[in-house]
Amino acid sequence: MTATPVFHFWLPHPDAPAPGPPWQPLSESLYWESADRAPDRGPLLGAAPEWARDLQRVARAVFAADRCTSREAEFDQWTRHIRLSVPVTAPDTWRRALPHLSRLLATVTGDHWEVEFRPFDAYERPVEDPLPLMPEELASEVALFSGGLDSLGWAAQRATVHSPRALLLITFDEQQKLLAPQEAVFQAVDRRRRLEPPPHTPRPLRHLNHSQMVHSPEGSTSALERTTRSRGLLYATTAVHAAAAERVPVVHVPENGQLALNPPLSAARSGACSTRSVHPWTLHHLNRIIEEIAGPPERVVRVENPFATLTKGEVCEASKDAGLPRAVLEATLSCGAPPTNQPGPVNIPHCGLCFPCLVRRSGLLHAYGEDGTPYAADPWDPSLNKERTKHWRALQHWLATPCTVLDLVADTPLPPDARPAELLAVVERGREELRALVARAPALRRSA
Repeated sequence: MTATPVFHFWLPHPDAPAPGPPWQPLSESLYWESADRAPDRGPLLGAAPEWARDLQRVARAVFAADRCTSREAEFDQWTRHIRLSVPVTAPDTWRRALPHLSRLLATVTGDHWEVEFRPFDAYERPVEDPLPLMPEELASEVALFSGGLDSLGWAAQRATVHSPRALLLITFDEQQKLLAPQEAVFQAVDRRRRLEPPPHTPRPLRHLNHSQMVHSPEGSTSALERTTRSRGLLYATTAVHAAAAERVPVVHVPENGQLALNPPLSAARSGACSTRSVHPWTLHHLNRIIEEIAGPPERVVRVENPFATLTKGEVCEASKDAGLPRAVLEATLSCGAPPTNQPGPVNIPHCGLCFPCLVRRSGLLHAYGEDGTPYAADPWDPSLNKERTKHWRALQHWLATPCTVLDLVADTPLPPDARPAELLAVVERGREELRALVARAPALRRSA
């Protein structure tokens, strides 16, 4: 059964003429973003090239369309058919990149996308407003910084590198309740870099915050879609935009290899039901898009995962080696379904039951022998019902089943340059960490 297409038309600016039905106009006005933090107005040294602005515009249009298209109305309550029209400065170039964009969007959202490109006129272009920085203040590295354990570990490592050039961290605000934990983790990185002994001068550290909060289009009576599978593309392209503006050739998106590959625990969790934001296949197609639209190789910005061959426990060990106290790691954000996202005054940011929380528990246990993170619930609590322990039970079944290279590619391919045996080894080491968590569960239950 084929889903009925939903039509979205991204306007070059909020006051631009909107098309008639069936097109639904979308624009930057949907984002809860202050004017000084809007695209092309962040404190960057220079103006980003046209291709990078186009890339960011496409990603913001995709994310808005993703949020404004409900899954509930579809026959399987998941798979949608989305048609999206976006203005870009080089439509023909983007059409050549379209096969890679289509595969990327299908991978991360599980939907059927038809994206079309139309000309973006010069008079419609927003004016950039870079800060008057000196050339030596240009960043030499750009990385995503979510406030999660992996991004903390990478930021702490790179912040202590002896360099006169800045490390630029890109953060997205998800919920007002999570701003304080994100800021606390960033301050921990800032404190760590200042501990470098003389004669070394602390490396400059810059931090840009953006919003991923959107509201429903004017006149819409539908609630926003709660799943946000395209958010990883929004994050990565914003970092690419910043890197291109500051002439940085690589963007780092740190994610442990376990969750980057994220093999489904069961057939019911296959495809986009398990996130694929930093999967090697996703990054491959994102990099191919950039290669197509950026022009000469010297202008290309690559997106790389520096933790692709590490487990969660190995990332925790690397963070410990970078001089971070255990309490700082325990203050990070890792949950896939944070209680703080639910209505009410909940101050615990981790549910403790989802797969990312289980991987987090195993990683901290591996590195420190214990985990003092406050969790809303424990999966081994006998008072929990079956629905709340479904991930724990699925995990134990998965750990009792052999995992092969075929399992890695069962629902998402690997790129041509991937090393399957190396990736499988990461998953197996991660499974050992998870088995250790399962083995410790009786003792953890008694000590609770």
